[in-house]
Amino acid sequence: MAPIHPEITYAERCNATEPEKNIIYFTINTPDIQGEPKLDIKPTEISFAAKAGDASKGVPEKEYAFDLQLYDEIIPEETKKVITSRAIVLVLRKKEPRSEYWLRLTKEKPNRNWVKTDFSKWVDEDEQEGAEDPTAGMDMAGMGGMGGGMPGMEGMGGMGGMGGMDFSKMMEQMGGMGGMGGMGGGMPDFGAGEDDEADSDDDRVPDEEEIEEISTSGAADKGKAKVSGLDDVE
Repeated sequence: MAPIHPEITYAERCNATEPEKNIIYFTINTPDIQGEPKLDIKPTEISFAAKAGDASKGVPEKEYAFDLQLYDEIIPEETKKVITSRAIVLVLRKKEPRSEYWLRLTKEKPNRNWVKTDFSKWVDEDEQEGAEDPTAGMDMAGMGGMGGGMPGMEGMGGMGGMGGMDFSKMMEQMGGMGGMGGMGGGMPDFGAGEDDEADSDDDRVPDEEEIEEISTSGAADKGKAKVSGLDDVE
C-alpha cells in the first residue's frame, strides 16, 4: 500500500517586537490514526508517517506520509502539539520575528496541492490585534526538543485549569480564612473592638470584693434614705 499525503491546513501570526507571537497553526488532517505517529520536526523540514483505520471495525486502513520543506526556519524545540481523533494540531514557532507573514508555507513555489490555508484560524496581518487563540482550550503539549513534553509544563496541560489544586486543603493551611497568612490578618472587622469590650463588661462575672463593695454601698444608700425620711417628717 503506497502512502498517501494527508491534507495539511495552516494559518499564521506575526509580530516584529514580540517573538512568541510569530507562530504557525499547522494541522495534519488524519482521522482514526493508530498509535503514536512518527513526527520529525527540523528547522526547515517536517516529516510525518502514520497508519490509520481499523479493518476489524470496518474502517479502511491507510498509510499517511509526507516530507515538507518549509519556506523559512522554525524553532523545533518550541513546537507544541495536540492529537485528536480527527487531526494532529501543531503550533510552530517561527525563528525570525517579522511584521509580515511568510510568502507561503513551503519552500516549493507554489504550495503543494495538499497544503491549504486554514480559513477557520486565519486572520489578516492588520487584524491580529485582539484575535482569539484558535487553540484555546486544547491541551497543547510541548515537544521539548522532540523528546516528549516540556518538563513540568506539558504545554500547561499539567495545570489542569487549576483543577489539580485541593482548595479544602488550601483553606485549612490558611486557617479557614482566619488570617489569610501573608495577607495581613485577613479582612478587618471594623467596630469589633468596641463591641467586644462592651460585651466583655456585660458578661463578666463580678468577683467577691466587688460583691462586698456593692453590698456595702447598697446598705449605705438605704441608711441615707431613712435619715432623709426622718428629716422630712420633722
